[in-house]
Amino acid sequence: DKIKIYGSRVKVDSMDKVAEIEEEEKKKMKAKVEKIKSHGINVFINRQLIYNYPEQLFADAGIMAIEHADFDGVERLSSVTGAELVSTFDHPELVTVGEAELIEEIMIGEQKLIRFSGVKSGSACSIVLRGASTHVLDEAERSLHDALAVLSQTVKETRVTLGGGCAEMLMANAVDKLVPQTEGKKALAIEAFAKALRELPTTLADNGGYDSAELVQQLRVAHHNGESTKGINMDEGILGDMNELGIFESFKLKEHVLLAAAEASEVILRVDSIVKSAPRQREGY
Repeated sequence: DKIKIYGSRVKVDSMDKVAEIEEEEKKKMKAKVEKIKSHGINVFINRQLIYNYPEQLFADAGIMAIEHADFDGVERLSSVTGAELVSTFDHPELVTVGEAELIEEIMIGEQKLIRFSGVKSGSACSIVLRGASTHVLDEAERSLHDALAVLSQTVKETRVTLGGGCAEMLMANAVDKLVPQTEGKKALAIEAFAKALRELPTTLADNGGYDSAELVQQLRVAHHNGESTKGINMDEGILGDMNELGIFESFKLKEHVLLAAAEASEVILRVDSIVKSAPRQREGY
């Protein structure tokens, strides 16, 4: 461990004294390396810089030394390999050593990365995102984060609905059945809600570059004929059976989207006037 002493100077009157200081420093480094070797490891990962001399000692002992490890990455690596993060090495018998079948250096593009395979937990993976600009990377990271968040919620709430616009079309048809049974202006609101539900498969088709008007109308006809599992196959731009294609969505996510949209619409409808302040007068213009 480093002890930082700020504002101090060491003055020597000969090069022999400098050599003595360097020798003492090497002895301390060697002592610490010996303590690390006593753990019986063959890979040592350090968050900070490893000097040339201790790195040479590690190499002579057949220990791979990895320096400048990312702080967050080290903590994740500790959890998947079963290793314990330590700052002192005086009691090797109390330290848990991690396991990995293979550690190798790989190239992705022009960058070198160290990959750990066959870790102790057996269920860890790393996802590498590459893009032409930071904007593309940020968008990809956001989408990936949202997808992982949905998966984590689906593990807790295992119910799912059919995707590809199938669930929205089923809900729209169920809402449409209430229109003839409702009197007054409420029927218009119910009809508008069903129309809003059909906008979701429309947007889905538009995002895929397909003819949304044609696909949504085909979907309405299919559901009217009793084909209640039909949805939009985004790979081919045609209708398909969502059960056979294995396209599902989280029930928790679908419920949250519907409730949030309905609440936002209700808030907008409750606004009966807008208060707008007059712009501040600027002098000299």
